[in-house]
Amino acid sequence: MTVKLNRKALDHARGLVEKGTVVRDERDDWSEDAPSADAENAFIEKHGWEQYALWHLGEDAEKNEETKGRYSFPYGDFAKVHRCAVISLESRAAQNDHDDIARASKKLLEQVDGE
Repeated sequence: MTVKLNRKALDHARGLVEKGTVVRDERDDWSEDAPSADAENAFIEKHGWEQYALWHLGEDAEKNEETKGRYSFPYGDFAKVHRCAVISLESRAAQNDHDDIARASKKLLEQVDGE
């Protein structure tokens, strides 16, 4: 698995934070705030894979573009950036040696907390 930083998604997240489209929730809220599989499927059905990809900081180019397995490290609920998601993905990225994603998410968290 070759997961790399999805720069388009990072730019999208930064833009959302700049606009104030953020939920400043607590660290452990992501388990309840994360979109369900049904919500993900509905989003893909309505908006397509390209938009789905914009909500994930990780991308595995070795996997098919039209599979959920290609995208990882979600940072929001398809409407807003969630602080808890950014914290969660930073931790998981660091634990799994995805240093570029961990660094980007740390900076994104600083942006969320600084706005």
